[in-house]
Amino acid sequence: MTPTSIAGRLTLMFAVATGLVSALAGVAVFVFQTLELRRHQAEELRARFEIVETMVHRLGEAGRWPLLADKLTSFTPANDAIRYRVESPDPRFAYGAPWPAGARVEGPKQGLGYVRFEGRRFMTLSKMVGPYRERPAVRLTIAADTAPFDASGLVLGVGVLAASLLTTAAVSLLGRRIARDGLAPVDRLSQHAAALNPDDLSLRMPTRRLPAELEGLMAAFNGALDRLQHAYVRLSSFNADVAHELRTPLSNLIGQTQVALSRPRRPDELEEVLHSNLEELERLRTIINDMLFLARADQGAVAANLAPTSLAALVRKTADFLDVLFEEAGVTLRIEGDATIAVEESLLGRALTNLLDNAIRHGAGPGRVTVTIEDHGDEVCVGVRNRGAPIQEAHLARLFDRFYRLDPARENSGDSHGLGLAVVKAVAAMHGGSVFARCEHGEVLVGLFLKKRETAETPAPPRVTSEPRESELAEPV
Repeated sequence: MTPTSIAGRLTLMFAVATGLVSALAGVAVFVFQTLELRRHQAEELRARFEIVETMVHRLGEAGRWPLLADKLTSFTPANDAIRYRVESPDPRFAYGAPWPAGARVEGPKQGLGYVRFEGRRFMTLSKMVGPYRERPAVRLTIAADTAPFDASGLVLGVGVLAASLLTTAAVSLLGRRIARDGLAPVDRLSQHAAALNPDDLSLRMPTRRLPAELEGLMAAFNGALDRLQHAYVRLSSFNADVAHELRTPLSNLIGQTQVALSRPRRPDELEEVLHSNLEELERLRTIINDMLFLARADQGAVAANLAPTSLAALVRKTADFLDVLFEEAGVTLRIEGDATIAVEESLLGRALTNLLDNAIRHGAGPGRVTVTIEDHGDEVCVGVRNRGAPIQEAHLARLFDRFYRLDPARENSGDSHGLGLAVVKAVAAMHGGSVFARCEHGEVLVGLFLKKRETAETPAPPRVTSEPRESELAEPV
């Protein structure tokens, strides 16, 4: 079963790695030493063979052969660990008993080989000795029992195994200590993380005196905490804004209704109260509808019913619904450029309505609102420009936040509830685009970028002159 802690995993890895390396090294040492033992036994056999071969070579008379037999008998230990054989066609020059029945000879007739019998194994060295005087050519064989060397190999193997096990255990214990000491900063970070709480959003994880691998992680984690704190503050502000926006019309409804019920009223007075209440209810409905729309956009809703649309024509169509506002503000509309792009007309019309309404409400009195439509290749830019007081960069970056107003006191908010530009941003995102706001040449420019999308058939956009006709400038929309 795999350990669940990092220290346990590292200890297991140390143990496995050390065990494998120790096993490979032990096998290598065992094989090398076994070969060395065999070579040593073979060298010992060759040394004995040279001595006996010299003796056999010099004896050519049958009368002196018993002297050699006595010598070989004296060379033979009591446990028969060393055996000598001389095979000869002349029985007078033979020595030693033949191998027992059932003996298994391995290897060539001359040179090194092995013979097995009675549960024992002997290394043999055989060679022909040439004839000399009466003695014919004989085969001299020396056999040495391999049991002592096998026992030495077994002891060596057990020693290597024990050393490997002890090394693995020692490295595992040392590796566990190293892993625990190496992961001590992680434990300290865990304690710091446990101390984080929503009551103090300024708390951050330490980034000093940490390993290099953890410094980047903690920096990224603190960055995430910064973003969460910012989002939490914005959410708190959003909740306060929602409460404020909903409280005003509700307070108006309650106050007007209480006044109407304070004494008997004529039908025309009650009708006036109902009309006033209806306006407040309409404002409530608008706020709720916008909030529901933004909630769907936050959940990843995208524009679906895309159709090739002339943006200039859609701007004119949208402006027709705002002609009263244009007339009351003494503002005229100018459209520069055009492009045909696949959009969901109802959504984009809603965004354009909010942009034009924002330009009229926050413009510097009577004048002109200019809508520029620019084709940038893979996207189209729609900007609404109006004369107005300069806006600081800090405010420009937040114009599209929900319920955000330049005036924190919310004075002179009128019928605006602070969600108009947030809806514009959501519509742009649903079309795969973005929004922008900037001040230039004494004017405020607010707009959106729309991504072009492939459609089955996209007609060419109609040619629109950059300069509007005089009648368009003279008459309010």
